[in-house]
Amino acid sequence: MSQASALKAPTAQTAPPPAREQALRPEVNEAHVRFIGLGKTYPGQEQPALQGIELNIRRGEIFGIIGRSGAGKSSLLRTINRLEQPSQGRVLIDQVDIAPFDEDRLVALRRRIGMIFQHFNLMSAKTVWQNVELPLKVAGVAKAERQRKVRELLELVGLQEKHHVYPAQLSGGQKQRVGIARALVHDPEILLCDEATSALDPETTASILELLREINQRLNLTVVLITHEMAVIRDICHRVVVLERGEVVEQGEVWRVFGSPRHEVTRTLLAPLQAKLPKALQANLRASPAGRDSAVVLKLTVLGEPALSDLFSDLGGRVRLLQGGVETIGEHALGQLILSVQGSPHDPHQLLERARRWAEDVEVLGHVV
Repeated sequence: MSQASALKAPTAQTAPPPAREQALRPEVNEAHVRFIGLGKTYPGQEQPALQGIELNIRRGEIFGIIGRSGAGKSSLLRTINRLEQPSQGRVLIDQVDIAPFDEDRLVALRRRIGMIFQHFNLMSAKTVWQNVELPLKVAGVAKAERQRKVRELLELVGLQEKHHVYPAQLSGGQKQRVGIARALVHDPEILLCDEATSALDPETTASILELLREINQRLNLTVVLITHEMAVIRDICHRVVVLERGEVVEQGEVWRVFGSPRHEVTRTLLAPLQAKLPKALQANLRASPAGRDSAVVLKLTVLGEPALSDLFSDLGGRVRLLQGGVETIGEHALGQLILSVQGSPHDPHQLLERARRWAEDVEVLGHVV
């Protein structure tokens, strides 16, 4: 059986969902990877590492998995290539349940799923060329084909001039580029990234993310990455899921989750990216108005670039912009504005309603004199 057929050919037990379900749930057709009621409990542990995971990863997207330490990110990622065997539920790739795969079908599956790691996992005694070539030699690929493939991949990751050097002579970013080239040798359809930028400095991280974005677009790969760096998710991912204690607590398009996080865990994870109030203002904030001269301080999360004069006029009174900015996430402009509103003719409820006309999310931070 060929690699492609080993992965894609449905059996009688794992046939694609009926046409009615596909019609009612178009995400089934779009899904490259599906988790259905997925659970994982490790021997000797009472708390499941994963429980009740229901998730669809679309073909060709860059999908992020975030969560605090121990949330289950690595366990979930490793069920995709069955390095982890679920305790409950199913993992479907191209609508095929991979649970019953025997060793031969698993080998074929794993050649269709590349993986890159935080610490590169390169062989120190082999050159850059030899590290990339090794999986092809193990698979029995002919020498001429190996040479063609390695040459193409080293050019893709920008290391064609480093083919003869050893890992010890490379920077961290160059080592990760070797790891990426090695992960692509079997022309995978899915690329798994396990904290792929965590050991890199910010400038190198940016270059690796740009490379991953280029690979995603050029090769139409589905990229699934886990990270604790929220800036990585913001800069590269299309959609994101947030895990806590092995459960999905929030998911959606990155711009929407970042712009209006609903779960406390998400807000905590995103806190380092949020604008901080000036210390002098923080010190003067009060939970309730301190008198007639008090101003309410609002935090607005807005889509696009709002006309501030119209916004200020709608809120009424004396409105001051204390802090703000607009950034682009994906194709969406997302802004955060911190305003003080003093002497508005509208009561507190009306004021919030007017603010919500302009914002995806409105938060009362407190009151100041």
